[in-house]
Amino acid sequence: MSDLSASYRWLDDDGAAFGAPGLEPRWTSSRKDAVATAYAASSRVWFTISHGTLNEIYYPTIDRPQTRDMELLFTDGATFLHEEKRDFEYDFSYIDPEAPAVRVKASDLNGRYTVTKEFISDPHHPVVLMNVKIAGDEAVLSRLKCYALLAPHLNGGGAGNSARSIEVAGQRALLCWKGGTSLALGVDCGFTRSSCGYVGSSDGFQDLSTDMTMDWEFGQALNGNLAVMGEIDVARHREFTVAIALGDGHHAALAGMMQTLSTPYAIHAKRFIEQWHRSSVPEKLSAVATDGGRLMRISQNVILSHEDKTYPGAFIASASIPWGASKSDDDLGGYHLVWTRDMVQSATACLAIGRTDTARRALVYLACTQRPDGSFAQNFWIDGTPYWTGIQLDEVAFPIILAWRLWKLNGLGNFDVFPFVENAAAFLVRFAPVTQQERWEENPGYSPSTLAAVIAGLICAADIARAYAAPELASFLETYADWIEGNLDRWTTTTEGCLHPDVKYHYMRIRPPAKGEPFHNDWVQDGYIHIANRAPDEKYDFEAREVIDAGFLELVRYGIRRADDPLIIDSLKVVDKCLKIETPYGDSWRRYNHDGYGQRKDGGPFEHWGQGRAWPLLGGERAHYELAAGNDVDSFITAFEKFSSVGGMLPEQIWDHADLPSEGLFLGRSAGAAQPLVWAHSEYVKLLRSKSDGRVFDTISAVEDRYAKPAEERTFTSLIEVFQTTRQVTQMVAGLMLRIMDAKRFRVTYTFDDWATQATVESRTVGYPGSYADIGTTPQHSGKIIFTLYWPAEDRWLGRNHEVTLIPG
Repeated sequence: MSDLSASYRWLDDDGAAFGAPGLEPRWTSSRKDAVATAYAASSRVWFTISHGTLNEIYYPTIDRPQTRDMELLFTDGATFLHEEKRDFEYDFSYIDPEAPAVRVKASDLNGRYTVTKEFISDPHHPVVLMNVKIAGDEAVLSRLKCYALLAPHLNGGGAGNSARSIEVAGQRALLCWKGGTSLALGVDCGFTRSSCGYVGSSDGFQDLSTDMTMDWEFGQALNGNLAVMGEIDVARHREFTVAIALGDGHHAALAGMMQTLSTPYAIHAKRFIEQWHRSSVPEKLSAVATDGGRLMRISQNVILSHEDKTYPGAFIASASIPWGASKSDDDLGGYHLVWTRDMVQSATACLAIGRTDTARRALVYLACTQRPDGSFAQNFWIDGTPYWTGIQLDEVAFPIILAWRLWKLNGLGNFDVFPFVENAAAFLVRFAPVTQQERWEENPGYSPSTLAAVIAGLICAADIARAYAAPELASFLETYADWIEGNLDRWTTTTEGCLHPDVKYHYMRIRPPAKGEPFHNDWVQDGYIHIANRAPDEKYDFEAREVIDAGFLELVRYGIRRADDPLIIDSLKVVDKCLKIETPYGDSWRRYNHDGYGQRKDGGPFEHWGQGRAWPLLGGERAHYELAAGNDVDSFITAFEKFSSVGGMLPEQIWDHADLPSEGLFLGRSAGAAQPLVWAHSEYVKLLRSKSDGRVFDTISAVEDRYAKPAEERTFTSLIEVFQTTRQVTQMVAGLMLRIMDAKRFRVTYTFDDWATQATVESRTVGYPGSYADIGTTPQHSGKIIFTLYWPAEDRWLGRNHEVTLIPG
C-alpha cells in the first residue's frame, strides 16, 4: 500500500472514508469464465467481446490476462433483472472498417429498450473505454439502473485478488490489485454506489439476483476470487463512458483512468480511428480476396494488435483463452505467451503487407531473447522470461529465415544480423536432425515440417555468411543442410503405409528417435510415438507409420521439394483420406489422425483430453501447395473468409462433426479453441500475397535454387555422414566421408584395419558451430572405421573407441 495518497479515499461499507482494512475473505470459489468469441483491439490494450460482454483485458507491461467477465446488468428494481450474456439480442459491427473499434447494439428481448456500446481504448494509455447509450420506453428508462460488474483476474489468475471502493477527485470508483498490478474501474458520471465481494457468495450478481435491488455495499474484499460492482443511474445518465485502467501500482491505474475520462469519448474515438487509418491495407491484396478485402483489413489489425506496446516487437499467439469457460488458474501461460514460431508467422505476414519496420522490430526483439547457445525458449513472457522448456528446432530456424527475408529486402537498418544468425545456425548444427518437439509441441524425432525449417534456416544462414565474408562457414552450413536434405526421405517416410490401401510409401508425422539417439523415450516401444491429450480409455501409443500430418508441405513451401514430387502427391492422398473435413463453408484439415487436442466428442470442452478438430490455417497451407502446383486457390480464400466469425476472427479450430445445438456447436463454425488465432490470420494474409504475386510468398529463393530441381541439374552431391557424440552413427555407406563434429577443437585418431595402422586428423574450427574433422572412404572400403577423440585444450581423451561399419553403396 506504499502508493496510497491523499488524492483518493478508501470507502467503508456505508460509503464513509476509512483508513485501515476491515473485511477479511469469507469464501472463494473457482469461477468458470466465458471464452471470448469476438475481438477488438487498440494500440495499447487488447480486449475481447463475447455477446456484448467485455471478457478479457491485457496490460502491455506483462501481457497476461488482467480481467475476465466484465458485463452490465440492468434492472428496474422490481420486475426484471437483465444480464447481458443471456437477456439480449445482439447486432455486432465495426465503427470504421479500417479500425478495430467495435459497436455492439443489444436489444431487450421484449423490445423495451436498447443498449448501444462502443469499445475502443485510449490511444496513449492502457485504458479500455466502453461508451454506452441507452434508449427506449421512457417509462422503463426512468426506473432503470445499470450495474457494471467486473471480476478481476490480475496477473493471470482469479485467486488472490483484492479490491476496495474508493473516492478519487470527488467521484466514486473501484480499485483492484494483485502483486504490483492495479486496476481502476470508473465511469465519467461517477458510480452512485459500489461494492466489493467474493464470487458466488457476496458479489453484486448474488445481491441483485435475490430482489433486483442493490442492498450490499461492501467497502473491500481481500485476497480472493472477487467481483466488484458499481451502480450507474440511467435515469440521469442515458449516455456514459466506462473506463478500465491498468497500471504498475494504484496511482498509475487511477491516474490513467481519470486522465482518460477527462477527455470526451468522442475525441478519443476520433483519434483512435484516425491513428488506425495510418495502417492502410495494400489494395492489391484486397483485390484478390473474395469478400472485398474485409477479412484482409481485419487480419492486418489483428496481427498488429497482438504486438505488445511496452516490449515492441513482441507478438503473442492470441489474446484469447482456449476453452476459457473451463480454465482455472493452473496454467497461466498458453496463447498469451510469445511463441517464436507464431511470432515469425506474424512478422512474415507484416512483410507480405509491406510493413518492413514492424518485422524488423520482431527480429530485434527475438535477438534480445536469444540464449547464449543460440536457441530460443519454447515460449516466453513478453519480458523474455521462459515458460516451457522444450527444444523445438523450427523455432530456432524461423528467426534465421526472418533475418534472411529482411536482409534480402534491405530491411535490417543498422542491425548487424550476422552474430545472431551464426549463433542460431550453430545450435541447429549441434542438435539437428532430431528435435525434442515438433511444431505441435508434443513428440521428439525426425519431423518433415521441422526439418524443412531447419534446412531452409541453414541455407539462409549460409547465404548471409557468404555475404559477411565467411565463406568457410557458409560452405560448412550448406554441406550440413545437404546432408539433412539427402537423408530426409529416408528418415521421415514409411514404405509400409497402412492408412491408404493404394499408398505404402508416404511421409509420416514424425519418426521417433531410435535407442541411443537424442530424446529417445524409453517408456515407449521402439518405432512408436506417444500421443498426449487422448481420453483415458483410449489408446495412446501408435506405430509411427499409423500417424500422418501435412507438415511435409513445408518442404514445398520453402523450396526444398517440387509440388509435382511423386512422394508429395502420394502423401497428400493419405492426408485427404485421414484428415480432410468437408463443411458448408469449405474444406478443412485436422492436424494429424488420433489427435486429442480439441473439443470432446460429446461437445464438451477440452480438459486434458479431447478430440482434435479441423484447423482453418491448415487450409491455407494446402492452398499454398496448390498454388505452387499451378492450381486455383480462390476456394481456399473463400473458406478462410467464411470460417471467420461475425467480427472477422479466425478460429484455431472449427467444429467438424454434425451440428450439436445443445452445445452451441455447428459444422464449420468455431469450436472452443483460441479465437482469434493470429497464425491463422497471418496465413490468410500471406495467401492473398501469394495469390497476388502468382508465387508462394514464403518460398526462399536460395533454397529453391539449390534443391527444387531435378537431381541431374543439381550442382552438388551430399557425400557425407555426420557423427556427433550426441548422435552416434554405427554404420555408413562406403564411399561417403565420415564427418565428426564437436563444439570444441579436437583430434581424431582412426584405423581401417583394427589398429594395424592408424592416422590422425586435426579438426577445423568454423566459428560458433564448433569444429569438424573428416575421414574419407572409398567404395572399395569394407569392415569398420574405428576411432577415438582427444581434446588438446583440456588434455583429455574420450576414453573409448567408436566403431562405424562400412556397408556397400
